[in-house]
Amino acid sequence: MSDTVSLTFPDGSERSFPSGATGRDVAESISKSLAKKAVAIALDGTLRDLSDPVENGRIEIVTRDDPRALELIRHDTAHVMAEAVQELWPGTQVTIGPVIENGFYYDFARNEPFTPDDLPKIEKRMKEIIARNRPFTKEIWSREKVKETFAAKGESYKVELADAIPEGQDLKIYFQGDWFDLCRGPHMAATGQIGTAFKLMKVAGAYWRGDSNNPMLTRIYGTAWATQEDLDRYLHILAEAEKRDHRRLGREMDLFHFQEEGPGVVFWHGKGWRVFQTLVAYMRRRLAGTYQEVNAPQVLDKSLWETSGHWGWYRDNMFKVTVAGDDNDDDRVFALKPMNCPGHVQIFKHGLKSYRELPIRLAEFGNVHRYEPSGALHGLMRVRGFTQDDAHVFCTDEQMAAECLRINDLILSVYKDFGFDEIVVKLSTRPEKRVGSDALWDRAESVMTEVLKTIEEQSGGRIRTGILPGEGAFYGPKFEYTLKDAIGREWQCGTTQVDFNLPERFGAFYINQASEKQQPVMIHRAICGSMERFLGILIENFAGHMPLWIAPVQVVVATITSEADDYGREVAELLRAEGLVVETDFRNEKINYKVREHSVTKVPVILVIGKREAEERSVNMRRLGSQAQVPMALQEAMGALIAEATPPDLVRKGRSLPKF
Repeated sequence: MSDTVSLTFPDGSERSFPSGATGRDVAESISKSLAKKAVAIALDGTLRDLSDPVENGRIEIVTRDDPRALELIRHDTAHVMAEAVQELWPGTQVTIGPVIENGFYYDFARNEPFTPDDLPKIEKRMKEIIARNRPFTKEIWSREKVKETFAAKGESYKVELADAIPEGQDLKIYFQGDWFDLCRGPHMAATGQIGTAFKLMKVAGAYWRGDSNNPMLTRIYGTAWATQEDLDRYLHILAEAEKRDHRRLGREMDLFHFQEEGPGVVFWHGKGWRVFQTLVAYMRRRLAGTYQEVNAPQVLDKSLWETSGHWGWYRDNMFKVTVAGDDNDDDRVFALKPMNCPGHVQIFKHGLKSYRELPIRLAEFGNVHRYEPSGALHGLMRVRGFTQDDAHVFCTDEQMAAECLRINDLILSVYKDFGFDEIVVKLSTRPEKRVGSDALWDRAESVMTEVLKTIEEQSGGRIRTGILPGEGAFYGPKFEYTLKDAIGREWQCGTTQVDFNLPERFGAFYINQASEKQQPVMIHRAICGSMERFLGILIENFAGHMPLWIAPVQVVVATITSEADDYGREVAELLRAEGLVVETDFRNEKINYKVREHSVTKVPVILVIGKREAEERSVNMRRLGSQAQVPMALQEAMGALIAEATPPDLVRKGRSLPKF
């Protein structure tokens, strides 16, 4: 065994250290100030405790302001929360406490569940523990010692966790002062490095190990950040997100609802369905002349899904139907389609295709069904039945790159029409479990890597790109398009997926220039993804204040006095004749009451009309979110509203507003 280890630093320099030297020793050898700021090390990219001995390889000293330290901050905060709970309520058992997106949680076993009123008390004690600045230290214990120690403390859940750790893995015990826990680590050097930019968010019930047959525990959720500014920003986003919640806005705007008799499927109301159909009509116009719109059956025999591979890979997420015939020989198993692609392959296969016809682009606004656990359902964002703006391009290998770029241009253009300019495009590469040969995957990933470079170059750096290793579909690599909304949240929507495998499985072919059968490349494409989810994103992005062209009600004509009602009806009819969606409000109510009521339902424009406006053939235009009423001649107001209500794709073509 060598007496030294060789380490390579980020700048490429190499240094040797005595065997047994720790990460802290390495940091101190560089500078005392770096050692004080260090919270961990990364050895060959893996985070480790500062106290761990270093090994031959590449090393980085991780300080608290390194993005990688955020996970450590959250992990350490979870441990401090557990200590605080046990100090305040002795006898409480701690179970598991992982880091999750934007924070952490810990599950506790206690006879009396925690309530939100307990959270401020826990936070106060956590700050006291952090101020003690106790070091995190690690010991490796035998399985027997771990079980005996926790059993003596009455921590039966920890005993069970110790038994679940596979043979050959170290059982690590982390101390922070006198308090300790069984944990994989790593941790920072001391509790003081956590800081105070954290907040406990809520309590919830959770079954031990997620099994309803096990005892119910109390879960406390928290969030933690590197700085108070980051925490404040996150809490602001949460507050904004709550105000923009599409489920609440959907009720206020009378767009849709959900009910127990149809879990995970949308009951569209008239106004909501109008918005939905406006979105579909826009998408249809964007595809016109380039795609053939088709429609594949909703219910198909399971044999089709077996051939496609979905039955083996996706069966648990499919809704299945067994049909009993007159005798047992006629019994068949069908499935509601969870995606459109197998049906589109059947349409492509119907009739002989020549290379001259390629690329063939088939699009469908297909209604699909996928089983989602009830706990995962979330308004329009996570449903069991939805409409997919799906398309499949059948092309030659030589056409593949050009088609991916054409799809990219379409996706970015659609997002821009809705005001989304901050886009990230990432390439998801082959997963561990997949179908198809490595040669086909090599070819697909090679082409898509070059396309990704072109996307970034053509955008002049405006579009950010990246790689998601191992995140591809089981049948091929894919591009994932993520957009950022008005409050900074990211939503993954569009995808482009290259597939050599499905055409092969179904025996799809075209006749090439040599008059021989050749398998096409199949490109799966979605822009909105789920139309329902995309509409939910739009509602939240605009906080219900939809652009005029897609608003469920575009204008309300409200009169101040009954003497203006006849003129109000005339104004409404003139606007309707131009294709606008107009409602009238001639009730015997004060105008301020009417304005408030229609503002709650997010009507973009209210035209206020009184006796004088009727005499002068004018209107007072009031915009949602503004207290001002702008007097305008009727023709001027109509011209402005017609222009604003024209969808952006028709504006580019110089066409007028379609009549609804």
